[in-house]
Amino acid sequence: MSHVGVPRGTVRKRRTLALLTTGVLTIPVLAGCSSGDEEAPRGVAQDIAPTARQAVADGSTVNWAIDALPATFNAFQADADSATTRVTEALLPTLFPMDKAGQPRLNPDYLESAKVIEREPKQVVLYKLNQQAVWSDGREIGAPDFVAQWRALRGKDSAFWTARNSGYERIEKIERGADDLQVRVTFSKPYGDWRSLFSPLYPKEITGSPETFNDGARTTLKNTAGPFVLRGVSKADGTVTLARNPRWWGDKAKLDTLVFRAVAPKDRTKALTDGTVDVADVDPSTADRITLARRDRGGNGQPLTHGPGADVSPAAALYSYAVAHGSDEKAAEAEQAARAKNRKAVLAYAAEQKALRDFAVRKSLEPAYTQLALNGESGPLADDRVRRAVARALDREELARTVLGPLGLPAKPLGSHLALAGQPGYADGSGALGEQNEKEARALLADAGWTRGGALQQPKDTKAGSEAEKKGGKEGEDGADADTGEEKKTTGGAEKEENAEKKDAEKTDKDAEKADKDAEKDEGKADKASRDEEDSAASRDEGLYIVGEDGKPAAHAPAATGTSAVPALAPARHAAFQSAALLRQAAAVLGEDGAVAAQDKQPGGAAGAYAPAGTPAPAPAAAKGQLGKDGKALTLRFVLPSGPGSQSLRTVGDKIAAMLEKIGIGTEITKVPDESYFKDHIASGVYDLALYSWPASAYPATDGRPIYAKPEPATDGSLLVEQNYTRVGTDHIDQLFDRAAGELDEKAARDLMKQADARIWAAAGSIPLYQRPQLVAVDKKLANVGAFGFAAPRYQDIGFKNRQAAGSSADRKK
Repeated sequence: MSHVGVPRGTVRKRRTLALLTTGVLTIPVLAGCSSGDEEAPRGVAQDIAPTARQAVADGSTVNWAIDALPATFNAFQADADSATTRVTEALLPTLFPMDKAGQPRLNPDYLESAKVIEREPKQVVLYKLNQQAVWSDGREIGAPDFVAQWRALRGKDSAFWTARNSGYERIEKIERGADDLQVRVTFSKPYGDWRSLFSPLYPKEITGSPETFNDGARTTLKNTAGPFVLRGVSKADGTVTLARNPRWWGDKAKLDTLVFRAVAPKDRTKALTDGTVDVADVDPSTADRITLARRDRGGNGQPLTHGPGADVSPAAALYSYAVAHGSDEKAAEAEQAARAKNRKAVLAYAAEQKALRDFAVRKSLEPAYTQLALNGESGPLADDRVRRAVARALDREELARTVLGPLGLPAKPLGSHLALAGQPGYADGSGALGEQNEKEARALLADAGWTRGGALQQPKDTKAGSEAEKKGGKEGEDGADADTGEEKKTTGGAEKEENAEKKDAEKTDKDAEKADKDAEKDEGKADKASRDEEDSAASRDEGLYIVGEDGKPAAHAPAATGTSAVPALAPARHAAFQSAALLRQAAAVLGEDGAVAAQDKQPGGAAGAYAPAGTPAPAPAAAKGQLGKDGKALTLRFVLPSGPGSQSLRTVGDKIAAMLEKIGIGTEITKVPDESYFKDHIASGVYDLALYSWPASAYPATDGRPIYAKPEPATDGSLLVEQNYTRVGTDHIDQLFDRAAGELDEKAARDLMKQADARIWAAAGSIPLYQRPQLVAVDKKLANVGAFGFAAPRYQDIGFKNRQAAGSSADRKK
């Protein structure tokens, strides 16, 4: 996902860690809540058609689909995006890339060794660089490059427009060792995640001055040190072309040329069939087409049982023939035109299926997880009992099966916020919250004052206003918003409280009923005005919304630095990489006119909202089992994306709404355009419930802290939340992150992270659901590329399995 550019002159301070003053959560007993590493499920293996280098042909070109051209080649700027990370992985040093198990591993192409050589009085790390490692201009990689990057990223010089500097601010000094190939780094205070630093490493020519750092690396990289060099960028063609690096000292790149080609997700199938790309992340529908194409290879010319016209019954086909050859000339002409159009579509589909036979679908689990976020800033979810009730109502196994089961991937719910299955630090901490239990969920709601008849009660004295009024209430009138394309649907029987009054008129006297209606009318006007103001900020720019890769600034987004409203990025490059093209929440797939496809719109508004006069009002909330308090129904705003690529999220959202309805919680589902989903709702806090994803990390103490840190109030009364968009946190969680970041013993640091994870579960602001699926279409002759899982690609090993298959995809189809 791309990030919007940073205004020149913007001061970039180091990240402000957020603190919130909403009270202390009641933490359940945590003993025995973790299953321990010995019971942790194994991660799903990567699927890349691994092949020995001697069996991979030298030469040829591979075209790899990316979402868009890189906004910048400087990975440390706020608008660095998925393409930035993908390209720089092949061009620049990564000292400790993640391996297949999600652990950082020393990269021998750049380092002979790197270790902590002193702990007292201060931590000292000594890097010994590979003596053959040189930049593409022939200069050796050395201490001056480390020093220049540290000075640019430590946060003391605001002239450098840097988005993140976690860890660099802890460095006290960097010295040359016995020679420039030895780098001695002294820390002012201990830092256990020191391996996360200096990746990617830029040459001093880029990081040595604000001018070259801010502008010089945005459009080109003249000096690199990877298996490839940057040959050129074509905006017209939408390509970034890399060529084999003649000065590369490691294993020689098998490919002559590697081309990253901008292809929108909605255009991936066509790009595969016409030979434009050889590698592309795809959605389940495209993956299914490839699977069917491989299956139909042995069909001996039989008609396809899928695609255009495949669902036409024999009777319908006979009727069509009869009309086309009938005596009604006008009808016959129209039917013949329709049949000709259908024949053309069938032939085109068949040709595409034939081309798709050349591809295989590589599948694994992405190093990212999808969560249900509960906004605890205000409203019913400000009460931790209500949040825990929501969490206890969820059947997470069913939700995981919904997404992963049809793909043949392990459908096991995730048990940790800070590690994924297969990583050494993984342990199931969900026991701190408790298993699914509808009875206990109802008891939590009752303890919080939400009762079956509460929606019909007269409000008690609420001098400070109800929670719904503090939050901005419901959106007012149901239905689609003409300005933003947002659509609303109410489940759980909470469409309108005035509807409940119509059904229960016999239980209340007319004077009380009239007073209720007048009060609700006034409240609805205020709520609608508030929502209209929020909706007017919805953007029409196309984009994606994986948190950790979306750096688009939003007018209503919380300030990430305390000086500007630029959202925070994933706090370490490893997280940024893992959340790149492989970690899309959904593509913003729109129609040609920019409108969301009609079939993805939620039909109608709330039940009865546009009913003809005289239509009976729906049953009251209480009659349907919905809970309420002080005359207010317990209804939560559930925001979901509306784009075609987000269908799986909407399916999961509908299932969650049904689960909550069983315990008396109503959900008002609002479907919004993909491009405004994150910036106008998640980052701005305009939601109660939402689904979005976080990337995995090898450094949870560094990367996880801004996600779960306790927000703090700003001087203007707003909250500085950094990346904690649920606005839920505790001092204890912050302290555990701080202790883990300064812990040099890896086992002790992991134990602290497990404790932090248990308390994050108990706070119930974020409920992990499942690890995301990863589907990659790859030319079946290609080796060492596909669904990489945790591991970073070894670009020098990618190539075709034999010389007969060499050449670009276009050449092979001539």
